Amino acid sequence: MNGADALCDTLLAAGVDTCFANPGTSEMHFVAALDRKPQMRCVLGLSEGVVTGAADGYARMADKPAATLLHLGPGLANGLANLHNARRANSPVVNIVGDHATYHLQYDAPLTTDIEMLARPMSHWVKTVPDADHVSAFAAEAVAQARSAAGRIATLILPADAAWNTTEAPLQPQRDVAPRRHVAPERMRDAVQAIRSGKRVVLMLSGLALREQALRTAGRIASACGVRLLAQQSNARLERGAGRLEIERVPYPVDQALAALQDVDCLILLGAVEPVAFFAYPGKPSRIAPAHCTVLELAAPGDDLPHALAWLADELDVPADLALDLPAVARPALPSGALNPVAIATALAALMPEQAILCDESVSSGRSLFQYTRNLPPHDYLQLTGGAIGLGLPMAAGAAIACPGRKVISLEADGSGMYTVQALWTQARESLDVVTIIYANRAYAILHGELRQVGAGEPGTNASRMLNLDQPALDWVRLAQGMGVEAVRVETAEAFGDALRAALGRRGPFLIEAVI
Repeated sequence: MNGADALCDTLLAAGVDTCFANPGTSEMHFVAALDRKPQMRCVLGLSEGVVTGAADGYARMADKPAATLLHLGPGLANGLANLHNARRANSPVVNIVGDHATYHLQYDAPLTTDIEMLARPMSHWVKTVPDADHVSAFAAEAVAQARSAAGRIATLILPADAAWNTTEAPLQPQRDVAPRRHVAPERMRDAVQAIRSGKRVVLMLSGLALREQALRTAGRIASACGVRLLAQQSNARLERGAGRLEIERVPYPVDQALAALQDVDCLILLGAVEPVAFFAYPGKPSRIAPAHCTVLELAAPGDDLPHALAWLADELDVPADLALDLPAVARPALPSGALNPVAIATALAALMPEQAILCDESVSSGRSLFQYTRNLPPHDYLQLTGGAIGLGLPMAAGAAIACPGRKVISLEADGSGMYTVQALWTQARESLDVVTIIYANRAYAILHGELRQVGAGEPGTNASRMLNLDQPALDWVRLAQGMGVEAVRVETAEAFGDALRAALGRRGPFLIEAVI
């Protein structure tokens, strides 16, 4: 056995059976070892942003880590933006980054970099394997680190000679992961006192608190005690739809967010972070909660959030059988006329199947989506968490690999989609059941709004050339077809409804370019 075999066997023993990869020369012995391990599903991404974004989407739906395989420092650097998103989503990911053989580093070959330095800002744990005998132990630790707490990014750097040298060191078994912590009694006491004080209290939720059963518990607390529920603005996964408690999110636009929390006296956080403006704006506050508002963290993202909610309900004497007003399925008629974001949301609400997975990177065009999809059949909603665009298409690929029996619907802004358009090729190669909807507004529309928000006025000639995606316009039909994905362009609501119905009625990847 060589070090690469030891790495593969250790990953498999720890339950990591999917590897998203974009390898190079220094990783060839690991590639050869993967060839000997048919239990490992290997998925090629044509850019590292696809690899890391797919690992994020996979982790959100599988509730376990995948491995990534990246080529030296530059390969890791190409994937850092979506590792930033994964970190913000608390997604568990195990990165395997190849490096030059240890004896070759002294010669400063062209691809030599300080990989540990590149990895640290987006990783919770970083280690370099010293030799083949340590590969299994380091790999077991990497998986344990990724699976701990709320979900962590673990980066294991594998020198080429550590991969190709033989080893007789025993394989390390899967390591036990400490259970999620229960919240401290004093925090629970403070939260109960705040709710019983008669003040205007908001419970702000994220993470596992947004799963169906935890949401029901939160709903019983809100109904019995008169508190308000909100989800933080960006969340890794939200279980929504008929029969599930509906919860609003903190709005993205700063003025709307300020208005949503202007009368709050106490903000209690369960897996969420205190809301702040996405950016600084002249004359507007960075902190969204009003100055008089007290912020209490009842439970951190890595705590046992369902247990915290159940304990809070018990402390508040909330009846376990308290009935909740949960939404029922109510589908609208298919829209007609002009094609715009509301028409897209309405058609989706009319046709989306049960247990679909919505991957949302529609950015400004999709802000109305939430209100039009609240009465759909049960589904999961995944969104951009760290603000680094280019996650949507690979996230959809990863979610589809994690949940092969469920329809994935990817809602994608045209500008964001171009960052990782190569993910369409991966969807085609893996025959993934993904319907991609491109909001083709031919612009970075969100930046037009941001230009006004910061007080810079309306765009002139130079600014328009940096914010618009015309001259030439992107041709998403040809882009998709060139990567093996069937596609159609639509320009009316009726045509969009027909295309969406057809796409949802078949398996495999399909793209709809919606010109809005």
